[in-house]
Amino acid sequence: MNVVTEDGVRLWASRSGAGGPLVLCHGGPGLWDMFEDLSAMLHDRSTVIRWDQRGCGRSQRCAGPWTTDRFVADLDAVRRHFGLDRMTLLGHSWGAQLALSYTLAHPERVSTLVYVSGTGIEPVSHWHASYTQNLTGRLGEQPERLSHWRELPRRDPERAVLQWTADFADRERALEHARRLADPWFEINHECNAALNAETVRTWGTPELRTACASLDVPVLIIDGAQDIRPRSAVDSLEEALPRVRRVVLPKAGHLPWVEAPEDFEHALADVLGNPVGGAW
Repeated sequence: MNVVTEDGVRLWASRSGAGGPLVLCHGGPGLWDMFEDLSAMLHDRSTVIRWDQRGCGRSQRCAGPWTTDRFVADLDAVRRHFGLDRMTLLGHSWGAQLALSYTLAHPERVSTLVYVSGTGIEPVSHWHASYTQNLTGRLGEQPERLSHWRELPRRDPERAVLQWTADFADRERALEHARRLADPWFEINHECNAALNAETVRTWGTPELRTACASLDVPVLIIDGAQDIRPRSAVDSLEEALPRVRRVVLPKAGHLPWVEAPEDFEHALADVLGNPVGGAW
């Protein structure tokens, strides 16, 4: 189905399952919803709402604007379309940053924030060099894969698939998992990616952001895969700032913990989904 924003852009959205509302925010920026497995896992205990962000995936291609404020407004359009007063909000990677931004802007509309595989609230410069080193190091475990990745054009889908293999702790199944993420394939919106990443570099890591997080009266569940190539220490800043937070680290998972540790991931969510008005922490 389509959600139409107030500026007339059509966003692809899907609703399934039964129970309290759980809205999912995919990663990127510039990618699309890859939560089919997670939705199937949770549909018997939640009404799961998935959507493709502006200009991405199955949503209408448009000229932006590519700003966090615009994406927060789009997420609120999704909420209104489905008639939700409050929701559990789960974001993954860049989607975790978007979900946090939405919760800071509209805390009364979020019962619990589930922050999965994000990168915290420190400046990007504090963690990005380590991420790049970890990426090439993990791809370099198979030198031919690293060489092929470097040779491929930036917009080649196979390059994205090879890069995504680094996001999985299970190296034997990494290519299998990465290919599943790319099926179906939608063109990556590189303009969106560049603009939102540049905005994050400019605006993330400020004292004002830390103060806003310290004042957030919404329960937050942080879920990490211990073997994520994005340094998990980057998330410490967010955990330290939040007054109502619980953190779960899954030791055998990488950047997509629901794929590699589904039972542990579902267990981590049990309290949140069993109490849609928010946890007690």
